[in-house]
Amino acid sequence: QVQLVESGGGLVQAGGSLRLSCAASGRTFGTSAMGWFRQAPGKEREFVAAIDWSSGRTYYADSVKGRFAISRDNPKNTVYLQMHSLKPEDTAVYYCGLKRYYYNNYDSPAKYDYWGQGTQVTVSS
Repeated sequence: QVQLVESGGGLVQAGGSLRLSCAASGRTFGTSAMGWFRQAPGKEREFVAAIDWSSGRTYYADSVKGRFAISRDNPKNTVYLQMHSLKPEDTAVYYCGLKRYYYNNYDSPAKYDYWGQGTQVTVSS
């Protein structure tokens, strides 16, 4: 079993920055990627960013390219999401996911094996 714990959400004004963290513990062997997704009220969970755990290659949704940066600390089994130039439409619950074994489909929530509890990000206009 794997446990994911997110932190770092909060309320910020438009144009501001936040950094989210997600620490993985437990049976993390076989991790192929970790990713961030978000879900706004009444909407489906959508891909934000992911990082290949082996190579460090990153993947982003078009809506966050140039504003968000995902990074990892392998020894700490932790992934970060640095968010800049936040917009009201970035408001959502942000979830961290962990994917095992397969190095593909990084943007599909159905392909992730474990999820954190989520952290709220609210951007005021």
